[in-house]
This record gives sequence, C-alpha cells and structure tokens, in this order.
Amino acid sequence: MKCIVGLGNPGKKYEKTRHNIGFMVIDELLDRHHWKLDKTKFKGDYALENYSGEKLILLQPQTYMNLSGESIRPLMDYYDVDLEDVLVIYDDLDLPSGKIRLRQKGGHGGHNGVRSTIAHLGTKEFKRIRLGVGRPVSPLPVVDYVLGSFPKEEKEDVERSIGHAADACESWLGGKAFVEVMNDYNN
Repeated sequence: MKCIVGLGNPGKKYEKTRHNIGFMVIDELLDRHHWKLDKTKFKGDYALENYSGEKLILLQPQTYMNLSGESIRPLMDYYDVDLEDVLVIYDDLDLPSGKIRLRQKGGHGGHNGVRSTIAHLGTKEFKRIRLGVGRPVSPLPVVDYVLGSFPKEEKEDVERSIGHAADACESWLGGKAFVEVMNDYNN
C-alpha cells in the first residue's frame, strides 16, 4: 500500500495559497481519476483507492501545516503503511515558482509542516516532492507570503508544476523506482 500526502492548511481561506500547493497536487490526482476524499479520520481527509493493482491512500492533513505529522503517523500505523511507501508533497521557498524537485530524504529546510512530519515519523528518510513557490522580493514576512495567493503571471508555471508533480506520482504508483522518477522529473 502506498500513501501520498499533500501538505497544506484546511479551509476556504487557505485554498489557493502558496502553502497549499501540496493539497493542489492531491486535488489534481483526485480530478484525473474521479476520486474523492471521502474519509475523515486521523485528523485528516483521505481517499482509499486502487492504482495499477495496488492500494493507495491520498491524504490531506486537516491539522494545519505546522502539525501535519499528527495526521500522517496515525494513518500510517492504522493501515500498516511502510515508510518506504510514503510520499510527501509540499511548497518550497528555495525553488522558483514552476520548478519541482524530488528527493528520497532531507531535512526540513525551515518548513514547519516537514519539521512536524520528521518529528512524528522519527526520520528524515522519506520520499518527497517539493514544489517551488519562490521567495518574497519585498520586505513581506515569509508567513504572509506563503499564506498569499500566486500572482497571475505565475499561474501557468504553477499549474504546470502541479501537473508534473501529479505525473511523477503516477509514474511512481505505476511501479517505476523512485530513483528513476527523480531522474525523469529533476531535469
């Protein structure tokens, strides 16, 4: 069983913000396959589906970003999901809008959702897809920046990166080794 987690904040207020790009990738996968997040438990909304003959969980934690691990760990424990079968998707200030990077492990890089995930999983070694949101160019505080929406001029790049991230997820779900998926999508 594989589990794909998109990090974000619950509620309409945060729906289209930079911090919710992880949720947007989950939404893209749901739309592509006509799936729904029809279960609510473990402080999250999730779908239990099948893809290429394998069970799959798509999760959007509803804990708010900084407590994401509080949703991920209990769900993994309940469904007996191996750490190697978890993929976490989130926003990254150090990548420009429109860019994605896949990694098999790493630190939190100052991202509180990832910090919480590392704390609750007890390791930095889990698969991840980072989607670039860029850094603020004005003296805007980072918190206000990530809770803001993407400007019109970035919309096309952001939508493309969401599509690429969803494609990468499907490639991994289809049986391709994550290292190969990294090689395909990190270029």
